[in-house]
Amino acid sequence: MPESGVGSAASGGARLLGLVVDLVIAALVTAIFLHPNLQDPVAMQNFNLWSGGVWAIISVVSAGFFGFTPGMGVVGIRVARLDGAALVGPLRALVRAVLTFVIIPAAVRNADGRSWLDRLTGTVVIRMR
Repeated sequence: MPESGVGSAASGGARLLGLVVDLVIAALVTAIFLHPNLQDPVAMQNFNLWSGGVWAIISVVSAGFFGFTPGMGVVGIRVARLDGAALVGPLRALVRAVLTFVIIPAAVRNADGRSWLDRLTGTVVIRMR
């Protein structure tokens, strides 16, 4: 991989921003069906649970079949397999989503910019532009 530019490992900031955009999109989609009520903790717990499910579906489907989530597309990054296969695939995308939900495997990175979840799934997040 090149050290900078297109094809280089994405920065932690870009990855975090992509995740935040995905979470906002999931909350907006959920708000179409459930009204968030900030005064009602039970309603908000239900809303947050459904938002998490929507986020998981968005993440697994889009990363598995297209190589990037909507948030990743906004910030110009994508997931690529190290073995050169064209698609990440739904199973690897599901493992990535579960490990992202746990946070620690997504946050801890090594010197080449790959996180634990990248190493466990044989993927890398790279810059598209």
